[in-house]
Amino acid sequence: MFKNNRNNNFNEAMLSVDDALNRVLKNINKLDSELVSIIDSLDRVLSENIFSHVNVPYANNSAMDGYAVKANNLKTASSLTPIKLKVIDSIKAGDAPKSKLEDFTVIRIMTGSAIPEGADAVLPFEYTKEEIFDSEKNISYVTIIEKVLSGDYIRLSGKDVKEGEKVLNEGTVLRPPEIGLLASIGINKVNVIRKPIVSILSTGDELIEPGEAYSEYMTYDSNTSLIVASVLKCGGTPRVLGLARDDIQSVNEKLSLASGSDLLITTAGVSKGDYDIVKDVLSEKGSIDFWSVNMKPGKPLAFGNLDLGEGKLIPHLGLPGNPVSASVTFEQFGRNIIMKMLGKELSKNIINAVLDEPIYNLEGKRTYFRVIIEIKEGVYRAKLTGDQSSNLLTSLVNANGLAICPENIQKKDIGDTIEVQMLY
Repeated sequence: MFKNNRNNNFNEAMLSVDDALNRVLKNINKLDSELVSIIDSLDRVLSENIFSHVNVPYANNSAMDGYAVKANNLKTASSLTPIKLKVIDSIKAGDAPKSKLEDFTVIRIMTGSAIPEGADAVLPFEYTKEEIFDSEKNISYVTIIEKVLSGDYIRLSGKDVKEGEKVLNEGTVLRPPEIGLLASIGINKVNVIRKPIVSILSTGDELIEPGEAYSEYMTYDSNTSLIVASVLKCGGTPRVLGLARDDIQSVNEKLSLASGSDLLITTAGVSKGDYDIVKDVLSEKGSIDFWSVNMKPGKPLAFGNLDLGEGKLIPHLGLPGNPVSASVTFEQFGRNIIMKMLGKELSKNIINAVLDEPIYNLEGKRTYFRVIIEIKEGVYRAKLTGDQSSNLLTSLVNANGLAICPENIQKKDIGDTIEVQMLY
C-alpha cells in the first residue's frame, strides 16, 4: 500500500486521460443486484434474463370494435348488395365468450375481446349500417355493406410474446417500452443492478453553505450541489458528507461518515498547496494510485482507495476544487465509474463539429473547451462560450459540449473539425 506524507517526494509523472481512466476502471466492479418494483426500474440494468409465463395476447382477440363473423358468409356484401344478419350476443373486453357463432349470424365485439368459437374475422362497425332491434321478435339485426377476409382484424394469441419465450436479456437497460413489456407479461418486480451510494465531500476553510450569511472573505460551496446533481443525473445515489476544513481532524471526521458507500468523491485538497491535505489523509487511510492527469482543466485529479476498517475498500475520486474543473473531471471519470458500477456502457456521446473560431492549446495537455453546439445547414458548429477560466461556472452554464483538443495539437483554426463531448 502506498503511503504519502509531506516529507517524501510524490512526483509521479502525469498520466494521459486514457491511461488514467483505464487505471481507474480496472479498480471498479459492477455492483450486486436488488429486487425493485418495475415502477422504480426506469434506466436500471437487468441482472437476470426475463422469460414470459403467458402468451401475449393471452387469447385470439379483436383489433377493432365491430362484429365477430364468418368471413365466408360475407362474400357478396357491398353497399349495392347489403347482407342482413342476426346479432346473437355481445362480448366486451375481459369477458369470456358465451356463444358459439353459427352461419349467417354475428356477435357484437369490442376491441381486445376474445374471439368466440366459430368466428374467423372481425367486421368493423364502419363496414355496417346502424344495428336495428326488432322488438316483436326481441332480435337485433345489422346490415353489412362490405366484406372481410378470414383473419382480418384478429390479433392472434402469442403474436407479441409466446409463453416460455425469453423477452429481455440480462444487461438490458430498462426504458419505458421494456417496463411496459414486463407489465404485459404480469411481472411487477425485477432484479436490477443496485444504484451506487456516492459520498460527496467538499473541503476548504473558505467555504460556507449556500443559505448562510455572505462574507466577502468566504465562498459559497457550489461543488457539493454540482456533484450531487451530476451523480443523480447518471443514476447514482448521493450522500452529502458536508464541508471539511483544511485540517486532518475535520477531514477524518467527515470521512468516517462515508461508511457503507460504494464511491467517495471529494473536491479540492489534492494538488500541491500547503493546505491540500485530502490526499495526505487518504494515503494514511488507504492508497493513492495517482494524483496528476495531463488534462486541462483538471490536472490535480486523484484516484485511490479509502480503508475505513470495514473489510471493504471504497474507491476514491479526488476532483479539483475549481467548479469547472470538478465538473469536467467528473464527466471524464466519475460518470464512467458510476456507469461501470451500474453495468452500463461507458459514456461517450461524441460528435464531430466545425469550429467557428480558433482554439489554442499551448500546454501540451488534452484540453476541454466549453462550447455551444448549433446545427447550421445540417452541420454541427462549435463556438467557445467565452473566457475558459476554470472558476467561471457561467462558461459551463452556457455550454452544451466540451470540444476536445488532443495533447499534441497546439491550435485548431476556424473551419477545422474537432471532436465534441456533448453534455447532459
